[in-house]
Amino acid sequence: MRINYSTGAKWEDIVGYCRAVQIGNTVEISGTVASDGSQVIAKGDFYGQTKYIIEKIEGVLKQAGFDLKDVVRTRIFVTDITNWEAVGKAHGEFFKDIKPVTSMVEVSALIAPEYLVEIEATAIKIS
Repeated sequence: MRINYSTGAKWEDIVGYCRAVQIGNTVEISGTVASDGSQVIAKGDFYGQTKYIIEKIEGVLKQAGFDLKDVVRTRIFVTDITNWEAVGKAHGEFFKDIKPVTSMVEVSALIAPEYLVEIEATAIKIS
């Protein structure tokens, strides 16, 4: 059975995606940026954006009945890899003991220049 989790953002229908998709014991979470739906959060701050994004990911996981401990993969896209330590510090604050597999990749741009970080996640519930 497939369950789509939507934020209701107008972009979801325009682009044809949703925040997360659950099939069975697995949830895939779309690329997530530091936005509350109307504004960019932590402008110019790689650490702040990363922290906000992971909290946002945690919210959709909880909505689906999952937790950060169920995350097995994160994919981190950054606009400036020289800020990897700030991004890594924030990621580590949530995942230090969980230790999902991850990638951090520099990209030339995200959807808007104010976004510095975008993160995708995969969670699998084993219980």
